[in-house]
Amino acid sequence: MWGVRFGLYASVVLVVVMGLAAKDNSTLKGRVVIDGSSTVYPVTEAVAEEFQSVHPKVKMTIGVSGTGGGFKKFFNQEIDINNASRKIKPMEQKKATELGVQWIELPVAYDGISVVVHPKNTWVTLLSAAQLKRLWEPKSTVMKWSDLDPSWPDRKMKLYGPGADSGTFDFFTQKVNGKARASRSDYTASEDDSVLVKGVAGDHDALGYFGYAYYLENASKLKVVGIYEQPDAVYKPDLKTIASGQYYLSRPIFIYVSLSRLSSNKAISSFVEFYLKEVAGLVGSVGYVAMSESAYSRALDKFRQASKSSS
Repeated sequence: MWGVRFGLYASVVLVVVMGLAAKDNSTLKGRVVIDGSSTVYPVTEAVAEEFQSVHPKVKMTIGVSGTGGGFKKFFNQEIDINNASRKIKPMEQKKATELGVQWIELPVAYDGISVVVHPKNTWVTLLSAAQLKRLWEPKSTVMKWSDLDPSWPDRKMKLYGPGADSGTFDFFTQKVNGKARASRSDYTASEDDSVLVKGVAGDHDALGYFGYAYYLENASKLKVVGIYEQPDAVYKPDLKTIASGQYYLSRPIFIYVSLSRLSSNKAISSFVEFYLKEVAGLVGSVGYVAMSESAYSRALDKFRQASKSSS
């Protein structure tokens, strides 16, 4: 199981340079610079480590500034690949066009946003979609557990969730509140999911949400909550419910590749092809769900065609 290697707030960017001790068995050189979603980070990190075992002369730099923060760097051509836990927005597409940045979207796995509480929370095992909305909607009046259910403790809740640059924040608010970025603001926010894990694990009255991999890595310190739209269809996130889409907060995750930078750096295209060929065998080890073999094959064909068109 992968280890969480970062615990930084949104204003700080984590940079990891890997592969310094890898065996020299390839002539491929270059540098691949990646940033974006902390949710997608574990997947990309796992692939990058495998890639560098084959191509040790390629330097991999991975940052964590959230999906939106990564797109800003992507459009400014500061990075080659953006990890994204949501699709690119129309306004971001417009920005890319204005700046002459060609890009391609490649889905790489499935995730299930996990709603979690402290393990000593004995009263919450399930939440309805309606309760989630009441809790997280703008100007929510839910302050105590008893505000959601009169039988629950009359104690103040402490909420943790992704920051405004997070793709998880965008997806969650769209799904739960019906509008992306529509959310209460009185909660502890961070684009770094490990910060949220630490917050919930340290407070008996805490509740938060973040990517499934971060729950799985910290399952001994957290309790995941089942979510339902209908009382007879309650699902908790796991590999089966996420893959089938039964879990209410299931979603695909992506990498966005700058086609504009491929011609000047062969390491980028080599890494992306390696990613799409190998990621299916790696995502399970970092807590996500692989797509079908045919889906990865289509993504690889799509990338190769786009690479030819952009050259």
